[in-house]
Amino acid sequence: MQTIDPKEIPIPKLFGHLTGAVGPRPIAFASTVNAQGEINLAPFSFFNVFGANPPILVFSPSRSGRDNSTKNTLDNVLEVPETTINIVDYAMVQQMSLASTAYAKGVNEFTKSGLTELASEVVQPPRVAESPVQFECNVIEVKPLGTQGGAGNLVICEILKIHIKEAVLDTNGAIDPLKIDQVARMGGNWYSRANQGLFEVPKPVARLGIGVDQIPESIRLSTILTGNDLGMLGNVEQLPTTEEVQEFVANHIEIKEAIQSGDLKSLHKRAQEYLVKQNVNNAWKVLLAKL
Repeated sequence: MQTIDPKEIPIPKLFGHLTGAVGPRPIAFASTVNAQGEINLAPFSFFNVFGANPPILVFSPSRSGRDNSTKNTLDNVLEVPETTINIVDYAMVQQMSLASTAYAKGVNEFTKSGLTELASEVVQPPRVAESPVQFECNVIEVKPLGTQGGAGNLVICEILKIHIKEAVLDTNGAIDPLKIDQVARMGGNWYSRANQGLFEVPKPVARLGIGVDQIPESIRLSTILTGNDLGMLGNVEQLPTTEEVQEFVANHIEIKEAIQSGDLKSLHKRAQEYLVKQNVNNAWKVLLAKL
């Protein structure tokens, strides 16, 4: 048994122990706006429900452990004390992960992740249309828990409106845990999925993905590729070169034949097979071969 004094180990290691031990953690996909009306969307796994009367959700955007900077979400709720909290299901987990990228202030993560803004009824920040359950909230208090890197900031929210997709309800009108297909954070790159076990999503910490908005329209509007597929494609920093694509096609006769026949769906299905295997680079080579 190891015994650890939190004050005696580096913050990143302490963070790893905390997030590895306390899980699975639900994810608050928080949409906020600043005083200029610029929209921000970001996920937080330091999150839970804390009461029903009044209905309270609490999440915590921590200060950066690297440079002690604050997150755009925290800055926004201090300027405009409103947020929407959107539940993350498996069908959008890759796009959610992409939205966690540290894009510059003013960049709209809805656009980068390819998710859809849905106007709220009583607050300014939009909801995530793809989310199975969406909460419109008033921020009633922001409580800083420290001033150094890694310190949390409790954002205490009162729920004003709840929106639930009928597709996740059972015959009694209650939320079915299998239909909602929630995902939750574990330690490191690991997530859990209701009734399915663990899976891994590389966290985009050290890279800046191109974003779904930079994916060519013929790929972005594919009838084959899912939101998760697009999220993985948008999480690359750069695309394969023309030479790399040509070499790949030359070594894969089935790709060459699909191109010659104009079978776009076949190419997208093949790219999807590579994405299932986490081979995003080859998926991009397949998709770019037709362009």
